[in-house]
Amino acid sequence: MKYAEKYSASEMMAAVCAKQIRNDDVAFVGVGIPLMAGAVAAATHAPDVILAYEGGGVGSKTRRMPWTISDSPTTDNALVAGSMNQIFSDLQRGFVTVGIIGGAECDKFGNLNTTTIFGENGDYHHPQVRLPGSGGANDIASSAPRTVIVMRLQKGKFVEKIDFNTSPGHLTGYDSRKKAGLLGGGPVAVVTDRGLFKFDEESKEMYLDSIYPGETVEAIKELIDWDLKVSPRLTVLEPPTEEQIKIMNELDPLGTVLGTKSMKGGVEPFEDYYQALKKSYSAIKLVL
Repeated sequence: MKYAEKYSASEMMAAVCAKQIRNDDVAFVGVGIPLMAGAVAAATHAPDVILAYEGGGVGSKTRRMPWTISDSPTTDNALVAGSMNQIFSDLQRGFVTVGIIGGAECDKFGNLNTTTIFGENGDYHHPQVRLPGSGGANDIASSAPRTVIVMRLQKGKFVEKIDFNTSPGHLTGYDSRKKAGLLGGGPVAVVTDRGLFKFDEESKEMYLDSIYPGETVEAIKELIDWDLKVSPRLTVLEPPTEEQIKIMNELDPLGTVLGTKSMKGGVEPFEDYYQALKKSYSAIKLVL
């Protein structure tokens, strides 16, 4: 196994998130980093994983990275080309084993806000920022046996108390999820661009489990609004492997999903765009 010498924060997040997916999982994934994580897992340590999409596609085998939850690749060579109603019904019936979601705000129990940011003097009706809302995230957070959260670690995003609970994590900790009647087990990990967080088995409070190369505990703590606990067995995670980077580049040659490593400026000629896609499709295998 050879580790990559150069990689972006997004590629590191996708690689770390991929490790949270098991070979026997049915993984409910969204577009972006969660989907890339599913693709990497399927092409490496979890070849039997089944990826499910909000639009109704289940178990697709495609050569192009879907850009939306109902993009045509989500049903290419799929096991099921169903409806949104069907996939969420299957989720509630227990057929999905892990869901990967994100948020704009996260608290120490993994509760997520994607609805509204109040600001200093605002409230729900007069917020500083109005966000897109839940989409399917509440259903996933409420019903999936395991949830993995993917968020960039920035000041003001990891807060003591979120302004609005869009997607329930461990609520107020301990057995509060069970008392609330939620079927799913709640979040098990939070993947960020600085480190990996997990949750205490008893209190359900988030703690720092491992950091990325070049990061420090002190720098991470400065970005979090509560007194963050740190694992006594804190580790430094390895970079993505060259194989993982190769898979990501093949599936996302133009950086549409993970972003480009550099900005060249100007307008790219369509012929260059077309040739990049053509080269990518001819080189890659069915990995999703």
